[in-house]
Amino acid sequence: MSSETAKTRTVPVFVRLARSAIARTWRLEEPADFDDPCLDLPGASFVTLTIDGRLRGCIGSLIARRSLREDIVSNARAAAFHDPRFPALSKDELTEIAIEVSLLSQPEPMSFTSRANALSQLRPGVDGVILSTSGHRATFLPQVWDELPEPEEFMAHLLMKAGFAPTYWSDSFTIERYTVTAYREDDS
Repeated sequence: MSSETAKTRTVPVFVRLARSAIARTWRLEEPADFDDPCLDLPGASFVTLTIDGRLRGCIGSLIARRSLREDIVSNARAAAFHDPRFPALSKDELTEIAIEVSLLSQPEPMSFTSRANALSQLRPGVDGVILSTSGHRATFLPQVWDELPEPEEFMAHLLMKAGFAPTYWSDSFTIERYTVTAYREDDS
């Protein structure tokens, strides 16, 4: 067995499904049968694309509204071709991207009395966070804690992503947290 075949077999089905969905856009692959039964259950996912460790696209769902299979396929294609922060992925970049698929838990509402109280409840490196109010909403996956390890800094950047000043706070904010199980292609 070649090392390439062995490596392909170790890549989780979620990541292989995401890569296949992107490759099929250019008809580079025949549709594959990913017969893992968990793909047919409702699920919410984020698909993150990077090149040399730099973000190249990231799109996802916060709530399970369709099968995990449909969610991963849709989010993989959206991350590759419709993330407004980046131009559409080119065919040449397909071999350069690393794909990570994050499966999200059901978001849980947080109860808090102030910004400081909300920050004290966050679990760095564990919690993904959804911040929303008055038509503004933003989320950070738990992986963002790697870049922003302090709760205050994490929240400031999340507020900016939602369209607010980094020090802004409102009693109308709702905050939910979730966890993820992330699957990534081997970068070696």
